[in-house]
Amino acid sequence: MKEQFKKFLNEEQDPKAIEKITSKLTDLLMKGEEVGYIAVQKKPAITVFPDSIVLTNKRIIICKPKNLGLSMDFTDYTWDDIASTFVKENILGSEFSFGTKTDLAVSIDYIPKIQARKIYTYAKEQLDILKNPVQTATPIQETVVEEIEPEVEDEIEEIEAEEVTSFAEILPAAPVYETYEQIQPQAPTPTGDRKLSDLSKEELFDKLQNYKKLLDNGLIMQGEYDAYKKEILSYM
Repeated sequence: MKEQFKKFLNEEQDPKAIEKITSKLTDLLMKGEEVGYIAVQKKPAITVFPDSIVLTNKRIIICKPKNLGLSMDFTDYTWDDIASTFVKENILGSEFSFGTKTDLAVSIDYIPKIQARKIYTYAKEQLDILKNPVQTATPIQETVVEEIEPEVEDEIEEIEAEEVTSFAEILPAAPVYETYEQIQPQAPTPTGDRKLSDLSKEELFDKLQNYKKLLDNGLIMQGEYDAYKKEILSYM
C-alpha cells in the first residue's frame, strides 16, 4: 500500500478496500488534485466488496466494486455541481448523501459514524471555499515624494562639479604655449664695471653711442634709451 494513503486507516477503514481504491486512484487523479478523505462502507454482515466514497479538493468520487472485485465503477461529481450535503446517523452506521444542482440525489449508507462526520465536514469546507474564494489583494503602490533638504542639494552640486571636471581627463590636451620674457639688454660697461662718475667724457660719449646702436637695432625701447641718455648727459 502506498505510504501517502495510510493516513486514511485512522477510522477503522478496511485496509484491503483502501488498497484497491488507492491503486486505481493514482491513475484517475487530475493535475493538482489531492485526496482529502476516504470513507469505506461497513455493513453488519461480512461484506467482501464494500462501496467507498473518496473526497478530493476537486470532486466527490463514488467507488463501487463489481465482478467479484476484479473491476470497479467510478462516478464523480465536481464541487461546482454539488448543491448540498447531508449526514443521517442510524443505529448501524450513518448515511452520507448529497444533492446536485440538477436535482440528482446520491447516497451511500453504512458508513461508520466517525467517517461520515469527517466526509461531511470536509465537504462543507470545500463548498465554503467554492462560495468564498480567497482573493489575494494586490498591494497599492504608493509614490513617496521626499523633500530634498539643503544639505542634500549641496551634495548634488558637488557631485555635478566632479562630473564636469572629469571631462577634462578625456578631452585632448590643449597645446601649451611657452611664454618668454623679453630679456632687457644691459648696457655694455667698460672693463672693471666702473661707475659713470668715474668715466671720462669720451668714454661717456662712447657709452651713449652704444645705447644708440641698441635702440636702432631694436634691442631696447625708446624710453629706456632716453633714460640712459639723460643719466649719461648728467655726468658730461
